[in-house]
This record gives sequence, C-alpha cells and structure tokens, in this order.
Amino acid sequence: MSQSLLPFPVGNAVMITVGCILIYLAIKKRYEPLLLLPIGFGAIMVNIPLSGLMAYSELTGKATGLFSVIYELGIKNGVFPCLLFIGIGVMCDFGALIARPWVLIFAAAGQLGIFIALLCALAIGFNPLEASCIGIIGAMDGPTAIFMTSSFANAHPEFVSAEMIGPVAVCAYSYMSLVPILQIPISRALTTRKERLIRMDYKPQTYSKAVRMLFPVIVTLITCLVAPMGTPLMGCLMFGNLMKESGVVSRLAKSAENEIANVTTILLGLTIGGTMIANQFLKFETLLIFALGLVAFVSAITCGVLVAKLVRVLTKGKVNPLIGACGISAFPMAARTAQRIGREEDSGNWLLPHAMATNVGGQIGSVVAGGVVLTYAPVIMRMLGLML
Repeated sequence: MSQSLLPFPVGNAVMITVGCILIYLAIKKRYEPLLLLPIGFGAIMVNIPLSGLMAYSELTGKATGLFSVIYELGIKNGVFPCLLFIGIGVMCDFGALIARPWVLIFAAAGQLGIFIALLCALAIGFNPLEASCIGIIGAMDGPTAIFMTSSFANAHPEFVSAEMIGPVAVCAYSYMSLVPILQIPISRALTTRKERLIRMDYKPQTYSKAVRMLFPVIVTLITCLVAPMGTPLMGCLMFGNLMKESGVVSRLAKSAENEIANVTTILLGLTIGGTMIANQFLKFETLLIFALGLVAFVSAITCGVLVAKLVRVLTKGKVNPLIGACGISAFPMAARTAQRIGREEDSGNWLLPHAMATNVGGQIGSVVAGGVVLTYAPVIMRMLGLML
C-alpha cells in the first residue's frame, strides 16, 4: 500500500539516458565538449524527480529553482547570447574576410538553409513565427537561435511558446557539434576529386590598424540599419572585435574571451540542459523540430557548395568548391573541416585562409539573417492580416 516518495516516470529515464549520450559524445567523441557536456549533465539533473531545478512559484509565478532563475535572467531575456557574442567577436579575425570580401557570396548561400527549413515548417503546419524560429537553426549558430526564439516568445507569446526555446536551442547546439559528420559526406558527394584538388592562390596581406578598427563599426552601422532587431547580437559581436583590434583595452578583451565567455558557456549549457524536462521535451513537436533542423543544416551546406561550384565555373577553376560549405556560422569547425577534406586529397593544399574568410563571413551572415527575420517577419504577418 505504501507509495514511493520519488516516483520515476519512464520519460525522465529516457531524458536522463539522452543526457548520458550527450556526455558520451562530448568526452569520447569530443563533439563540441564545451557545449554538450554541460547540456547533457543539466538534462540529467533536471530529470531527477522532485529536484525543483526548474521550479516556479504557484502563487507568484516567479522562478524559484536554480535553473529557472538562470533561465529567466540569461536565456529568456537574451543576455547569454549577447555576452557570448562579445567573446566570439574577440576571437574572430576578420582580416581574411577583408582581403576576400567576395567570399560573402558563400556566406549568403549558407543562409539559404534557414529559408528552406522555414518553408518546410510552414508546409507542415507551424505558424510563421514558429517556422522562423525553426528555420534559424540552419544558421548553425546557437546564440542566434536562442536570441531569436526568446525574442519572439517574449514579444509574441500568442504565436511562440517559451517552451519552444529549449528544443530549438538543444537542436541547434547538437547539430553544431555534428558539423564535421554532416559536412564531409555532403562535400564529397557534391564535388569531384578534380574540384577538391583545386589550389587557390594565397597572398598574405596586411591591413592598417585603422582599417581593422573601422571594419566592425561600418558593419554594425550597415547591418543594423537594415535589420535593427539584430542590433544586440551584431553590436556585441562587433564590439568584441573592436576591443581586440583597438589594442587599448586588452584586459577587457581577455576577460571577454576567457572568463566571461567561459562562465556564460557553463551557465548557458547547464540551463539549456535544464529545459530538457521529460514532460515538456518528449513531444511530437520536438521530433519535428529536430527533423526540420536537420533539413536546415543539410540544405545550408548543400547550397553553399553548389554556389561555390557555380563560382568555380565562372572563374574558370580558380575556386575550390569545398570552401562553399564554410558559409555557415559553425566557426571555426566548418573551416577546419574543409581544410581537412582538401588535405586528404592533396597534403600540400592550403585552403584554410579562404575557408576561414568564408566562415567568419558566415558568422556575420547568420546574425544578419536572424536580424532580418526578427525585424520583418512580424511586419509581413501584419501586412497579411495574420497579426494585430
């Protein structure tokens, strides 16, 4: 007749198993351990019955659990993605992009996966704002996916539930860790050996300090005037880069790159794992989000490679199509993977400078794409009479 004080539903066991798998991938396979390790452990912790980590007060609705408090302060309000982008900006070297601005063509092509997945999501019944949140997974940029989904959930809760933030974030970061697994077979399938053997001219170029400092300022002004809702992310990314290039705040730059980025990554990862509560995560909608996320990733890489093949033809064989797969925001994984594929075919082929230029361009492109969707999706819905 006695009843256990700690009931252990099957769903919780499933999610704890998922958390263990993520930890295995992080440690054994080294798939983005900085992300998957805390996410996996957070999933284990939150699915222990009566842990109260994501608890909210029944009377006031305020967060009372460890994870729920961090979630409200850092994820729901978009603080963590912005802090991470300051650190990423410090880490980015845009010199390769300044030398090869034409690679932004591939960065633009890499964002097409967003809109392909968005259209697929609309076709199976998601509303336009939900479809936009799912589509942004194709940017292969976890902070942008979190920021956009949380922004829509806060501004338009009647269209986007806050419960969608967790699946979108977990999907984005999980697939980001699998970029090499996806990029290698797609790149090989879409290119010939002759194309993979193409050597691209590399002439090291140096730019004045003034040019390097002006670049983040100009990019911020242009992109944020076009898509003002993306200003928090783009502004933080370029501010981090300006701190590094200015050379006058090295202490702040080092803190942003190390202490702030590391602490934010830990809290973000644990809290994303904390959103993987069995009764909220184990839904058919979550499976659809993961399926559409895969569509977004695959189509983004595919579009980048195909556009690069077209440019190869137009330039009469001067462009190696492998760098087209780097027009995504998975920095620097995509660039290193392209270099790896090229070196396997020709150990003397040095694609990394071109791949890195494309990859940092993809970082900018993903933020621009997110800002465009954030700014104009509600406007279009109002024009169509779908939103008051």
